[in-house]
Parts: sequence; structure tokens; C-alpha cells
Amino acid sequence: MKFFLPIILMLTLISCTSKDVKPKVDSTFIVEELPAHESWNSTIFFTDSGKTAAILYTGHLQVFNTRRETILKDGVKVEFFNSFEVKTTTLTSKRGRVDEKTNDLYAIDSVVAVNDSGIVVKTNELKWRDKDKKIVSDKFVTIESPDEHIEGYGFESDQHLRNYIIYNITYITRAKKE
Repeated sequence: MKFFLPIILMLTLISCTSKDVKPKVDSTFIVEELPAHESWNSTIFFTDSGKTAAILYTGHLQVFNTRRETILKDGVKVEFFNSFEVKTTTLTSKRGRVDEKTNDLYAIDSVVAVNDSGIVVKTNELKWRDKDKKIVSDKFVTIESPDEHIEGYGFESDQHLRNYIIYNITYITRAKKE
């Protein structure tokens, strides 16, 4: 037993080295491409002079400070309110993004906007411009209302879908009055 203790001690000292072990670092990793923060099942209120102007709901939100943009995933829903805080329009899409420089919202993929008077706008992509509170698209758009069905390319409207224009109409039909 006396001989084993010095041998074990010698083996322990020999096996230890002064060489530091450094972890391997992935040099392809780019920190700027990571979101500054993320949120799931988010609800964001937008106010103007203390009144609710809009409410945004999204399944997954990612904020990128370097790019100054917010990515919206897993479903997007925006409810717009008038100056009396009455909901006038609901916009939905599968995903979207917010340009933090302009505060413009881009709704992307299966976009549907419905107002309280029964007007339904469908398209693949549209933008809500913060500076003039307008909804615009240069994509193919269909508009259903109680009075007509319109299809075309290029669209502009106020955020309540009260006054709208389709720039290149490809189809229009009037609803039958009973």
C-alpha cells in the first residue's frame, strides 16, 4: 500500500498539463443577425393623444435593432380604431414586418382586411403607411362589398376602408338588388 500511494500521486502529476483548454468558437456566428428581443403571443397597443388607435396581435415577434425592423410571425392581426375608439377595420395575415425607421407595417401572405360596413379586401401583400394612415398595395387585389366585386392591381385606401381606389381594374361586377 505504501508503494501505491506515491505511484498514484506521480501518475496524477504527470497527467496534469499546463496547457489551457480553449473552447472552440464558431466564427460564422453573426451577432447582428440575432434578435435583440423576442416575444410570443404578443399584444401591442398603439395610442394617439391617449386614445387607442390600433392593437396588434402576433404569435411571434422578433425585434432587430441593427436592421431597425420587427418581424411578425405565426399570424398577425391588427385592429384599427376611429377617433371615438370604435373598432372600424381588422387586418389579418400569416406574417409581417414593421420598418422601425418609418413605422410602416407590411402584411404578407394571405392578407385580408375587413371593415365594419362589410367591405373585404384580399391580397398577398399590403402596407399600412404611418405617415398618412393609408393602406396600399401594388399587388393583385380583390374587393368585395355589399354592392360590387372588383379585382385589379394597385390599391390605396384610408385605414378604415371607406375611400379606396384600385388603379388597374381587371374585373368588376355589381351586386344584384332584390
